[in-house]
Amino acid sequence: MAIALFLVLSAIVIGSVLGMILSRTPAYAALWMVLAFAASGGLFGLLDAPFIAAVQILIYAGAIMVLFIFVIMTVPGDEGFSAPKRKFTLVLSMAMAVVLAAEMFMALRAALMGDTSSGLSGLGNTRAVGRILFQDFLYPFEVTSLLILAALVGAIVLSKKRDKG
Repeated sequence: MAIALFLVLSAIVIGSVLGMILSRTPAYAALWMVLAFAASGGLFGLLDAPFIAAVQILIYAGAIMVLFIFVIMTVPGDEGFSAPKRKFTLVLSMAMAVVLAAEMFMALRAALMGDTSSGLSGLGNTRAVGRILFQDFLYPFEVTSLLILAALVGAIVLSKKRDKG
């Protein structure tokens, strides 16, 4: 049963990511990304990581995508890329695809060889994540919260209409 659910969720993730890539409009791409995030949360649930699954669904598929939709709606998207810019983005995306494929191959090889030396064991539960965030990485966590607050204030300032007069 778990294997069938894994195959279904994996097919949903792959299909929705392809839909996101091939989508012509940014709003539809964002909706495809919501589906990919939700199915990824299901995959984390299958890996016995309920905290990460909940964070994936609530934070990424919920809050982050609301911000993406807000940006998509406020930024005018009528102008397209020029021909040289399209060529650059194609080359850059192909290079990134090669790097990601190499990483996926190395992870698959490590999984088949039984290598568990990643040091990430125990990150599926809330206690381990809380201990790491609030003991080992307390200062980076606080600096990140300040950066997010500064980005939020900057987004509000940029989105306000300027009075001309």
